[in-house]
Parts: sequence; structure tokens; C-alpha cells
Amino acid sequence: KPCASDGECGPGGSCQAGACKKAKKCKKDEDCADDEDCINGFCIKSGQADASGTTCALQTVYFAFDDSTIQQSERDRLDANNSCIGQNKTKNVFLVGHTDTSGTEEYNIALSERRAQTVADYLARLGVDPARLQIVPKGETEPTGMGDDKDRRVEFQWH
Repeated sequence: KPCASDGECGPGGSCQAGACKKAKKCKKDEDCADDEDCINGFCIKSGQADASGTTCALQTVYFAFDDSTIQQSERDRLDANNSCIGQNKTKNVFLVGHTDTSGTEEYNIALSERRAQTVADYLARLGVDPARLQIVPKGETEPTGMGDDKDRRVEFQWH
């Protein structure tokens, strides 16, 4: 399936060249390749899970054209992200806002910031400490290459 980030590819999955690569299921380390460990039932490259220390993936949230309101269709993703953030209380999260290339660069930076702030506000209402969330507006600077509808997004990154 098409993807823009690892969080869209399910447990242990990774986004490679715009397509999800599913993680191999496992019961023990011996079921995985030499450079992988069996973590939560999936083969994960050594250091990949350890680097963030997380046990769940954060999903990207998408927006309509020139809009910073959260669509009903994205609320399940945000609710799942809320749960994941709650499981990893020692980690903070970058909320990285993006836009498509319509509009001026200045407008798009502001729009990407509004999108990330809307997500932060939503998560705060669900109980996430706002001090754990850092907004990073990127505007149109990092397109996915998969079309405007995939560029209008907020990505979540552990830090």
C-alpha cells in the first residue's frame, strides 16, 4: 500500500520508496534475520525499535485542501496515537506539519503550523501533556511525491 511514513505501515512495518513493507511475524529472535530482533511478535532491524524505545507506531494524519481542521476520518488515527503516546510516557513527540505546494511559502509555513497546533490541541483534550508535544512547521518543503492529498499532513516523530 502507498505510504509517506513508517507509522502508516502497521506494527513493525516500514515505508520504503513510498510503499509499505510489512514486518515478518516471529515468536523468537531466531525466526528473524541476523540483523533483526523479534519485538512484540515482529522482526525489527536491530536498533530500529531501541533507538526510539517505543512499542507502537505513530500514524500520520491528513488534511483537506487549505484546511487545518481535523476530519472525522482522521480521529481514529489520532485516538490510536494518543494511546501510543500514553504508553511511552518518557518520550516527547514532534508534530511535523506539512502542506502541498499551492500558495506562497509563507502562507504554507503558517498553514502547516496551524495543522500541527490543531493536532496538539486535540491530543491535549485527550489528556496528553502539551509540554510533551513540539510543533515543527515545514510548509511545502518535504513533499511525499505521492500527490497533494498525501502532502497535506502532520507526521509524528519521537524525540
